[in-house]
Amino acid sequence: MGLCQSLGFCLRRSHSHEIPISSSSESSPRPSHPFPKTTPQHFNPSSSKGTSSSGIGTILLKPYVDVTTIYDLDKELGRGQFGITYLCTEKATGRKYACKSISRRKLSTDRDIEDVRREISIMQHLTGQPNIVEFKGAYEDRQNVHLVMELCSGGELFDRIIAKGSYSERQAASICRQVVNVVNACHFMGVMHRDLKPENFLLVSKDEISPIKATDFGLSVFIEEGRTYKDLVGSAYYVAPEVLNRKYGKEIDVWSAGVILYILLSGVPPFWGGAKDLIRKMLARDPKKRITAAQALEHPWLKEGGDASDKPIDSAVLSRLKQFRVMNKLKKLALKVIAESLSTEEEIKGLQQMFKNIDTDGSGTITLGELRDGLARLGSKLTETEIKQLMDAADVDNSGTIDYIEFITATMHRHRLEREENIVKAFQFFDKDNSGFITRDELRQAMTQYGMGDEATIDEVIEDVDTDKDGRINYEEFVAMMKRGTHDGDGNWQRQMNS
Repeated sequence: MGLCQSLGFCLRRSHSHEIPISSSSESSPRPSHPFPKTTPQHFNPSSSKGTSSSGIGTILLKPYVDVTTIYDLDKELGRGQFGITYLCTEKATGRKYACKSISRRKLSTDRDIEDVRREISIMQHLTGQPNIVEFKGAYEDRQNVHLVMELCSGGELFDRIIAKGSYSERQAASICRQVVNVVNACHFMGVMHRDLKPENFLLVSKDEISPIKATDFGLSVFIEEGRTYKDLVGSAYYVAPEVLNRKYGKEIDVWSAGVILYILLSGVPPFWGGAKDLIRKMLARDPKKRITAAQALEHPWLKEGGDASDKPIDSAVLSRLKQFRVMNKLKKLALKVIAESLSTEEEIKGLQQMFKNIDTDGSGTITLGELRDGLARLGSKLTETEIKQLMDAADVDNSGTIDYIEFITATMHRHRLEREENIVKAFQFFDKDNSGFITRDELRQAMTQYGMGDEATIDEVIEDVDTDKDGRINYEEFVAMMKRGTHDGDGNWQRQMNS
């Protein structure tokens, strides 16, 4: 029996009621193409009577924005159950992006709203990683929530597979490396995708050797340590068997990637033994015996004939560490205050998992060696000197290691700085007497707690931030410091190694 036939069940997406699933191939006739486009499912019986969004204010918890004042919306690129994706052009720069417009009317339950908020949070968390679509921003008006992201003009990987019929082993390995890179990056950053399939990978351009990027994180979740997931999610042909048993973890993404590899190779049997060995390991029915994404990337077949391992990858985490390195010490300390106040938020769950992945001895702190190994697993080619510089930058209290809060502070996505309430909270931490100014004494008091209250450092901070030269820092000067260099006009995090 072929793989498609053995997975011949039907899944449909519904937030309103439960739909029976048949695992019998007889109940699902074999389609004309063995790997048809599939519709993702995510339902929860308890959510069928969710509260209407009409009375809870905005979905993004921010004021409405007329997206057409920022972007010109052009032709339709695609359509899904919840919204439409348009080509759009940023008026200020002329750059083209994709805008996914989700109808507010269709977000009828609390669960729907939570899903959208989580999707945005995860895309913000992952943006900058190789082979993952870049996230530009989220906006909301009275009709829609608009997610603006990188435009990938080469179409779906699925359509390329259909048009080509089959791939050579070398081509399949190249595509699979990129797919597994996505899985590895997601898992390392504490995210489970839960709906990996060719339709959710887009080609950056129409070039034959165009790289691919993962999109659609609508079913993704932040991984919680020790939690067993039960939601029935995924798409026919790609879903792991343990999902049907409602007891699974992040291993399901490796299964889905294995099915994609099977698709890439199934048109040219028999393929070489190495590919068979990798597929068997990725499609092991027991998730405990299934190969991890990191192990798959080291498999001889997947590495064979490829040059990806020779190219340095500047990961999102590394970019944020680089940016953090050049911040003055007041900004680092302010970020630490914000990080401590965000310890229960969704994105921090992903950062928690990253910290645990790097802190391999479970000591609660990251040593220079652990940071070196962790960055290497993300594909970094930094020199020892550069790693030491990043270590020194993140080690706010000069202890020689990076503790949990220091790590969260250094790697926290800079979009947090755009929230006014977080900046106010950080300012109030320093402005002890609520005078509206941070005085030299208040600055010394706060910074002394973290072992950096020497007069030379305080002079450096005052000189850098006090633009009106009155010897103290007002709120406007503090905001300007916090937002300075946060992001460029393209929404990409700057790399300011030489600032």
